[in-house]
Formats: sequence, C-alpha cells, structure tokens
Amino acid sequence: MSALAGAGADRARTEGKGSTSVDSRDIDIRRVGVIGGGTMGSGIAEVCARSGLDTTVVEIDAAAVEGVQRRIAKSLGRAQDRGRITAEAHDAALANLSYSHDLADLAGSDLVIEAVIENLDEKRRIFGLLDTITPQHAVLASNTSSIAIIDLATATNRPSQVVGMHFFNPATVQPLVEVVRSVASAAEVVDAVVTFGTETLGKHVIRCEDRAGFVVNRLLVPYLLAAIELADSGQATIEDIDAGMKHGCAHPMGPLELCDLIGLDVIEAVAEVMHAEYAERLYAPPPLLRRMVAAGRLGRKTGAGFYEYS
Repeated sequence: MSALAGAGADRARTEGKGSTSVDSRDIDIRRVGVIGGGTMGSGIAEVCARSGLDTTVVEIDAAAVEGVQRRIAKSLGRAQDRGRITAEAHDAALANLSYSHDLADLAGSDLVIEAVIENLDEKRRIFGLLDTITPQHAVLASNTSSIAIIDLATATNRPSQVVGMHFFNPATVQPLVEVVRSVASAAEVVDAVVTFGTETLGKHVIRCEDRAGFVVNRLLVPYLLAAIELADSGQATIEDIDAGMKHGCAHPMGPLELCDLIGLDVIEAVAEVMHAEYAERLYAPPPLLRRMVAAGRLGRKTGAGFYEYS
C-alpha cells in the first residue's frame, strides 16, 4: 500500500492532529474508513455500508479501487438475489459507499479499520499516517489476526484510541468480532467499539486482551497445523481428515478445507507470529505448509491448495 503515502496525506496533515485521550461522549461513529479492499476489507466495508454508515474504502491505486467496487457490488447483488437483503437495502448500501486511492479522503472519519496484509512495518506506516490525517476524536482499529495492537498503537500519538477489531471471513456472514484491548487502550474507547459492533453492525462481540492469536486463533491455529501435519504424515488422506472432523465433531467444514478458505499464506503468517510470541512447537508452521506457500498453492484464492478449484 506504499502509494497511499502520497501528496493527499500531506495535504491532510493539518486537518487532524493526534491526541492522547478522548472523551467517551465524543465517540459517535457515523463515518467509517476501511483501508484495504481484499476479501476481508471489502466484506467489512459492505457490513458497514449495509448498517447505514457513510463508508469509504481506500485502496492502493485506481485499478485496485475498481476491483473492490466490483467485488462489493457482486456480493450485494448476490445477497439480494438470495433474499438476504431487499432491493431498497441493496441500493442504500451502494449509496453509502465511496472509494479512493488517497488516504486523505479519510480525514473526516470517526473510525478507520485497517485491513491490509499481515506485515507489521506496513501496518505501522499506515497507522502513523492515519494519526496525522484523521480528526482528534477518531478511533483507529486493525483487523489483524495476530499482530500485537500495542505495536500499532505506538506508531501514533493516540495509543489510547487504538484497538483491534478482528472480523471473520466472510465478514458479511460470520457474526463474530473480537475487540482487542492493548495495555494503552482507554476503557471508554473499547466500550464504544463494543457497542458499535453489537448495536450498529449487529455482530456478536467478544472482548480479549492483546496476546497473539487473541481468542479464536489461539485455539484454532494449533488445530489447523495439527491437521496439516497429519496429512503430511500419510496417516490419513486429506479427504478423510476433513470427513472425520465434519462427521465426528459436527464441524461445518474440515480443517484442510478451512485452510484453503482462509489462505495458506495467512495461516503461515499468523502461525509465525504466534510461535514467536509463545515459543511453543504447536504454533510452528509445518514444513508442508511452508512448501505449499512457496509453491503458490494458497487455497481458493489461487485455485489450488489442499484441493483443486475450478
């Protein structure tokens, strides 16, 4: 997202100076910015737009902006076709959305949710820019699934207003959001984000502390890695491993199917962060996972992972 640090960000520096605290009475979230229009970012933006919020999605360049527009339009059309939303709700959501490749267009946001790649340096760079662009009252959130929120908060002058908002894929369907509090997050900010997630977005929100993996991935990732190791050992086929968990434990999807849906590169990145934090073998990426990522077999998004996709 390096192009996002362009002249527009410089123009906006005087519009929003970083602050060290915020009054809970000032936290009224009506305008939301989403940075990154990939699978997660586009889903989060759609959820916000369908909830009646003025939502701006920022991507790296004009071509990427066109891509996310098509992705969200297709998703909204599918939701209408399946009867999940009315024609009026479909049109209203589209009207709530705007798109840009200039971070300066987030200068009026009450909440910005970052949803770019799992790379600490890139996320810190973006949070540093947001601190100079957004107004003093704005809350800055990350959709990271593993990176420490405090490491992002310290890139700003408003660490008390930085939290984690971890959505689950697909964000338009999955009800859960983890709200993550760092050691610097203000209690009133966390409370406001929890209220926003439950009452405005209609999500089931759980609170967690700022530890790698939070709640869900702390439990899920070792399970997925164990399934990969089991497949690598030849003890059971990929199909039988998935069938065992679906029919034996009533899981809606087998672990290797789930790996393909999440993306093997994402699983590897999350596992590496968790292994670095806890130094326990159960979080170490297995050799097969590393080889598949190196080969570009990342799952559904590349057309091949543990399974082949047309």
